[in-house]
Amino acid sequence: MKKINIGIVGSAGYTGGELIRLLINHPAAHIAFAHSQSQAGKYVYQVHTDLLGDTDLKFSAETSEDIDVLFLCVGHGNARKYLEANPVADHIRIIDLSQDFRNDPNLEFPAGGGQAGGARHFVYGLPELNREAIKTARNIANPGCFATGIQLALLPLAAAGVLNNDVHLTATTGSTGAGQAPSPTTHFSWRSNNLSVYKPFGHQHLKEITRSLNQLQPGFGSSLNLIPYRGDFSRGIIVSAYLECALDEAAARELYESYYRNHAFTHLSPVNIDLKQVVNTNKCLLYLERHGDKLMIISITDNLLKGASGQAVQNMNLLFALDEQTGLRLKPSAF
Repeated sequence: MKKINIGIVGSAGYTGGELIRLLINHPAAHIAFAHSQSQAGKYVYQVHTDLLGDTDLKFSAETSEDIDVLFLCVGHGNARKYLEANPVADHIRIIDLSQDFRNDPNLEFPAGGGQAGGARHFVYGLPELNREAIKTARNIANPGCFATGIQLALLPLAAAGVLNNDVHLTATTGSTGAGQAPSPTTHFSWRSNNLSVYKPFGHQHLKEITRSLNQLQPGFGSSLNLIPYRGDFSRGIIVSAYLECALDEAAARELYESYYRNHAFTHLSPVNIDLKQVVNTNKCLLYLERHGDKLMIISITDNLLKGASGQAVQNMNLLFALDEQTGLRLKPSAF
């Protein structure tokens, strides 16, 4: 199997660490550099301590153009700044894990850093929505973590044209969703035995969710009423959604099973689900129930894997014509 040469910028954070963990066990991947200005010269396992014994890779302050794909694992706003300041050769594909290129899949980005005549077109990288477009893309805007779980809960309804009423959403995320930089709401003493709402009705991921739903159901204009919660756990997202829907439960199940039949990571469960079933995997599990005139959908994902680095590797596999599951057949812990 031909090796894919990979560069990672922002490799010292949570998503960078998860990406390294996946790629050092990926049969087609070779990490050419793991860039971090703040940790340059240190072994990766000195920061991502779970990788002790797995790799002798060191963080680098330098980058190289001798790569096939560049992962940007930097904070929101910094991917655009990086590309403006640093030339990236045309042959290098980019997978951006920030939100910088998500909100307009047709965005063309004038390349900076002295790259002559360059422009970059980013395809929105949700395989369950855009698999064929991803296969032929040059650059990918990886979806947000909340957006992934919520979209996978709603895409079959939009595809069938039956998403015609307001959607009420509650979504609770683990502390790793806030990134590695400490803040008042990520400290253990605050987060432990605690629960809080943030960004109600105005979360930034609503833009990409609404755009995707319109892609499948043109003219979708119903409200997405999202109440996000900070959870008392490290990783994972659980979403509950409900809306008025004319489909009975059997018809809804048939719709979801049909839509996801050829998508290896998204599965409909016949019984209620819990977050531990997906933590440390690239899966999304869904569960449906009908209550009166309302359909309820529960969606669970790991925010660092299907919601970030795992999905980024899934997109890399598609870009390089590999089996979509390569390097991602991960099993959750039973405890």
